[in-house]
Amino acid sequence: MFSIDTYIRRRQELKKLVGKGVIVLFGNNDSPANYPANAYAPMRQDSSFLYYFGQHRDGLVGVIDIDNDEEWLFGDDIDVEDIVWMGFTPSVADLAAEVGVHKTAPMKSLTSHLSPLTSKEVHFLPPYRFDTKIQIMDLLGIHPSKQKEAASLTLIKAVVKIRATKEPQEIEAIERACEVGYAMHTTAQLLIRPGVTERFVAGQVDGIARSLAQGNSFATIFSQHGEIMHGNPSGNKLEAGRLALCDAGCELDDYCSDHTRTMPVSGKFTQRQLEIYSIVEACHDYAIEVAKPGVKYMDVHFAVCRLMTERLKELGLMKGDTDEAVAAGAHAMFLPHGLGHMMGMDVHDMEGLGQIYVGFDEETRPNLEQFGTNCLRMGRKLQEGFVITDEPGIYFIPQLIDEWKASGHCKEFLNFDKLETYKDFGGIRIEDDILITKDGCRFLGTKRIPYHPKDVEEFMATNNQ
Repeated sequence: MFSIDTYIRRRQELKKLVGKGVIVLFGNNDSPANYPANAYAPMRQDSSFLYYFGQHRDGLVGVIDIDNDEEWLFGDDIDVEDIVWMGFTPSVADLAAEVGVHKTAPMKSLTSHLSPLTSKEVHFLPPYRFDTKIQIMDLLGIHPSKQKEAASLTLIKAVVKIRATKEPQEIEAIERACEVGYAMHTTAQLLIRPGVTERFVAGQVDGIARSLAQGNSFATIFSQHGEIMHGNPSGNKLEAGRLALCDAGCELDDYCSDHTRTMPVSGKFTQRQLEIYSIVEACHDYAIEVAKPGVKYMDVHFAVCRLMTERLKELGLMKGDTDEAVAAGAHAMFLPHGLGHMMGMDVHDMEGLGQIYVGFDEETRPNLEQFGTNCLRMGRKLQEGFVITDEPGIYFIPQLIDEWKASGHCKEFLNFDKLETYKDFGGIRIEDDILITKDGCRFLGTKRIPYHPKDVEEFMATNNQ
């Protein structure tokens, strides 16, 4: 938790941007895993509620009455029976005082409190949990199927505007999370060897997140099938000569890290692996060179795609005019996702508010029609204080190769005969978290997880000395 002044200031700024009406921010409740008493733990608070009201306890709702200049925290104090099982928890009034809120009431009062105010505009964010949707239906009479459309666009845009630019204390928190991310990924690099299972390495990575931070910022991706974007770790043993991709991050002090590394299981890249890896490495480093305030991240993405296309042409995997190939989306055979996304309290920061509002602006709109480009999460003009990921990759997806070959899609730009020989390759991704600074950008975290090929090989070798 930050200082009391932080939350007071944030709510004041939110009130100014929204202008009028009543803002209702719903905190999260415990979410049962397989029966009511066995909830997922620890409970994860809603990020926007946490940003403005700072408290992690379940069963809370924050109300900001702009017109009457009142702020309320609604929730029920726990009883002795709860204390027996869960330990002491401060009263709702005490929790409210910690973040500068002076009015509190039990949850049963929320309906009667809001009823006289419904003649005004009631602002709420798009809900993503079913219990919150039921609560909104009970309070406002809006059916869950209509709540996404009924959510306040004014509030969404205000929250995105405020949360997108990270405060210095937020950047410090992300830096700390990146330090744990370093420990997670270097642990994986030291454990990878033939015969070890994917599940074992991923489990050790998760253990670092749980022991040094609040836990994972998302479910760890660890697989020899790097061509699968979200490859879950399996019980399969790592095989000599293959690549292993690890995409993992932690959440610490409510802020996230997100890194990806791809390593040779045998400890040494083969020549063919090195050829593809060096392209991804160059694209990753090039993004760092060109990303800066005033530049659209969509333009950075396509600059990387053109570089990737040029290098793939040198290997004979692509052909033809580079600009025409990228315009046609031929590069998406190898890179079917965007270069990166916003990051902060959520690993895909604020994605639940609508990607069109988070990753785009009035000047930069998404292209939802073209394969690959339709997965671009971040295209807007960069601003100082933005935290984004830089994560180019090259993937050889057998089913995609077969489909495009059969249909002749982009055949003037792709060498399908050579692509056939890469169906067993897998995929490579390199990802780091970067901060947009006044004049450019920089990596977050004081330690760099090895990613240059020689550094990766040398670091992996330290476990065998």
